[in-house]
Amino acid sequence: MLSRARKTPGETIFDALNVFAMIVVCFVTIYPIWYVLVNSLNDGQDGMRGGIYWLPRMFSIENYQAVFANEGIMTAMGITVAKTLIGVVIHVFFTAMVAYALSRRELIGRKFYMLMGTVTLFFGGGLIPTYMLIKDLNMLDHFLVYIIPVMFSFFDLIIFLAFFREIPEGLEEAAKIDGANDFTIFVKIIIPVSMPAVATIALFHGVYQWNDYFTGVLYVNNMDLQPIQTFLFRVVAQSSSNQIVAQTGGAINRSVTSQSIKMATMVVTTLPIVLAYPFLQKYFVKGLMIGSLKG
Repeated sequence: MLSRARKTPGETIFDALNVFAMIVVCFVTIYPIWYVLVNSLNDGQDGMRGGIYWLPRMFSIENYQAVFANEGIMTAMGITVAKTLIGVVIHVFFTAMVAYALSRRELIGRKFYMLMGTVTLFFGGGLIPTYMLIKDLNMLDHFLVYIIPVMFSFFDLIIFLAFFREIPEGLEEAAKIDGANDFTIFVKIIIPVSMPAVATIALFHGVYQWNDYFTGVLYVNNMDLQPIQTFLFRVVAQSSSNQIVAQTGGAINRSVTSQSIKMATMVVTTLPIVLAYPFLQKYFVKGLMIGSLKG
């Protein structure tokens, strides 16, 4: 057996510093989430005394009972789930369809379209012109304001484009010989073999849709159309957030406070996307490597 090479003192110190730095980064990343979770599972009145850092001092699920008893929160959650699912499907399909068209060398004006798309990566219209456009399109206080303005992304198109260029042309040629048109080839061949790219873009856009609060703040005044993140933003921003307690029907118990409901709402809004990530991680990692290696 070959003996393992002994590390020099410098290498040992370097490895130790790396391990220490990673521990610090992990702690700084994870602890705030743990702090919110612990306080959301603690009695609200007891939590006002402070000093809860690692484990609940008085375990209670009444904060979550109050959250799910609030019709406004549940409506906002429904809007968030709907706009995330619908938005991801439309965004992925539309962006992939445009990318597939631009991946064809025979497309007339292909270089011009790519130039126009590249410009949008560096320059935008600005907030006021965008608001005026949304208003002229009659999408204020409309569910489609969450879907149509972000149904296409040139950055995501680049990821799709890199993947599509690596698909063997023989697959398309064989399908055309069998009588398939371009749309059939795209739906039945290109999309199925591009699942790593699809999963990557779906995760990117799904996280964006789930976490987006600004669209609801800027374009939606109807409380029945506001997503959970906008609802949470308003709860945190309003100093008189005790109205959230009042909306739970007098609260489940006096132990529930506005602060404890904030904590519970944060957990409820964050948990679904955190649970979904591990199932998409393998596709996400593979998708990020698109174009870096030739298979």
